[in-house]
Amino acid sequence: MVDSLPVVYLGHTAAPLLEAARAEDDARWSAAVAREREQAQRTSAARVALARAQEIVEEPELSWPVPLPNAQQSAAIDLAGAGDQVAELWRADPEQAAALVRELAAGGEFNAAEVLDAAVEAAIGTALLALADAGMASDPSMKAEQCLEAVPYLVLAVALASADLD
Repeated sequence: MVDSLPVVYLGHTAAPLLEAARAEDDARWSAAVAREREQAQRTSAARVALARAQEIVEEPELSWPVPLPNAQQSAAIDLAGAGDQVAELWRADPEQAAALVRELAAGGEFNAAEVLDAAVEAAIGTALLALADAGMASDPSMKAEQCLEAVPYLVLAVALASADLD
């Protein structure tokens, strides 16, 4: 019989453990973290300004049942989309994904660290979804199979988090 407690435990503790690791990085490399945060604030402000300009230029069309994202949300969606794109590409060709990160950073809308962070979050989110599914499976072999489905995404998250593009 497969014990689902470790799967459920990992699913519930992965996000707090990631935050703890980020806090540890903050403590170890505070100057580098502060510099990356400052860059992220500048690029975030630029994305918000661009999204606001697009809102002004675009004429409102038909009313949608779900409200369209505001400028802040659009900026966050753009960053998440870039992270998704890098995470997906990294699995197939890490060199090409690294080139994409550099290209996105060169455009000035993002910096490399925040794109890689978004890619890590995308990979971890996918792994957590697989683990959540495994935690709810009643069949032990299905539970084990779904746990294994999370592994490549956890490996990808580690690879992305440890990537050094310099």
